[in-house]
Amino acid sequence: MGAFKDAHGGALRNLYLDADAAEAVKRGSGGRKSWDLTDRQLCDLELLMNGGFSPLDGFLGRVDYESVLTDMRLASGVLWPIPITLDVTPAFADKIEIGETIDLRDREGVLNATLTVTDKWQPDKRAEAIAVFGADDTTHPAVRYLHDHAGSVYLGGKVQGIEAPMHYDFKHLRDTPQELRDRFRKLGWRRVIAFQTRNPMHRAHQELTFRAAQAAEANLLIQPVVGMTKPGDVDHFTRVRCYEKLIGHYPEQTTALSLLPLAMRMGGPREAIWHAIIRKNYGCTHLIVGRDHAGPGHDSAGKPFYGPYEAQELFAQHQDELDITMVPFPNLVYSESRVQYVAEDKIEPEEKVLSLSGTELRRRLQEGLDIPEWFSFPEVVDELRRTHPPRHRQGFTVFFTGLSGSGKSTIANALLVKLLELGGRPVTLLDGDHVRKHLSSELGFSREHRDLNILRIGYVASEITKNGGIAICAPIAPYAATRRKVRDLIEPMGGFLEIHVATSLEVCEQRDRKGLYAKARAGIIKEFTGISDPYEAPEEPEMRIDTGELTPDLAAHRILIKLESLGFIK
Repeated sequence: MGAFKDAHGGALRNLYLDADAAEAVKRGSGGRKSWDLTDRQLCDLELLMNGGFSPLDGFLGRVDYESVLTDMRLASGVLWPIPITLDVTPAFADKIEIGETIDLRDREGVLNATLTVTDKWQPDKRAEAIAVFGADDTTHPAVRYLHDHAGSVYLGGKVQGIEAPMHYDFKHLRDTPQELRDRFRKLGWRRVIAFQTRNPMHRAHQELTFRAAQAAEANLLIQPVVGMTKPGDVDHFTRVRCYEKLIGHYPEQTTALSLLPLAMRMGGPREAIWHAIIRKNYGCTHLIVGRDHAGPGHDSAGKPFYGPYEAQELFAQHQDELDITMVPFPNLVYSESRVQYVAEDKIEPEEKVLSLSGTELRRRLQEGLDIPEWFSFPEVVDELRRTHPPRHRQGFTVFFTGLSGSGKSTIANALLVKLLELGGRPVTLLDGDHVRKHLSSELGFSREHRDLNILRIGYVASEITKNGGIAICAPIAPYAATRRKVRDLIEPMGGFLEIHVATSLEVCEQRDRKGLYAKARAGIIKEFTGISDPYEAPEEPEMRIDTGELTPDLAAHRILIKLESLGFIK
């Protein structure tokens, strides 16, 4: 079960040093520089070290990186569609010399690997976005990550594995490529069809995978991604519990469940090729490729990023080289008259079809409404309800943003009192001035420090939201990218409402009780938002309020009505 038909002869890469060599590297780590890995980098490193990314032996150097962008191949000619790069800050990169070996550590400081640096360069991220994802559009989660989160300098070089990342969850479901290959060999599974998923599986998915395995005369491997997926996806803890419930609906001894620590890029066609390479490395012979495989949805113009069968078409072009068979599968829909799932292209014109979109499923979970058994198994729905209670039982954050003097704090205080009057959940106000005093007293007012202050507010709000409380935040928060990071941090935990207090600059200056605007115009205060530093107004906030036209009491009342309409309060 080789990885490729190439010069490597299909042998899996194993980048781990033996125990004695690894211990020697640990003992000598005191003099080396150290990089703390991000969540995505840790996922990439794990699959580099255990062979999931064979034939790669480290993070891509510049020549391989540019070849992957233009040709979907390494410089050697081997097919590889997604750049695997180690992005770092300019400050860290400036300290690194070519040929130097650095430590790669997790957030707890554990030494996972070393990297011998062969390349250091500043990429053209716009060109990368267009080449890999088809557009430089930050609606695409990977493009947003590229611009808003990834460091601006890339380091390339070979990796030596010291210690595998520690996973405390679902240990019985975590396998390396070699372990999974050995299991297939022991069970006598010669044909294995893999199913890639980042969502809970319902009846249509069970039908699709069961029929695909039957058609291919293969055993089935359900291998969900438990690394990074699309922001807003169901957390992997909930999903894995759902998969464990689902396994009982397949014939015994035919199906296996194993978890994949992959950081998805949602790269559509290129990602389908990537998934095929990874599944081949894990010992699979077939891969199900469905409609809009690994697609992120719609772009900023409301159009799909990728065509519905674009991934299947690209896969077909490279199938012989990949040495893994694509199993294309149509969309399944539920026929009420036949009382079963049917391929969409086999439905007769007069047939009544029942459907439940992802949006409708979320609405029913949020409102505590019935989810029909033709759509999902009751035990799967029960698991989803455990971690996705109705909205009126969820925590949420109200995030105000606007110029100094726009009325944010006044409205926030009014809203605080009204929510306390309603009762039912604890409410915390994270006002800009109070946070500066108690949480960020050491910070100045440079862009870097202002961003850090906002991210601290976002982190505290996410913890409040996660635990079922209400967080009200009222900073200036002038930069759109930073506000997006806060939204991405909080939305997986509960509700998030961005309120743009859109009071005009002229009105704000008239209200300037502290004389800040006057000092800014006189040049006494540098980098003052709205005068010498820009304010990037939200493009699509949940609400806009102009306190030049509304009293604080009325503005807070309108926010309550909005919260009620969204189901967060009853």
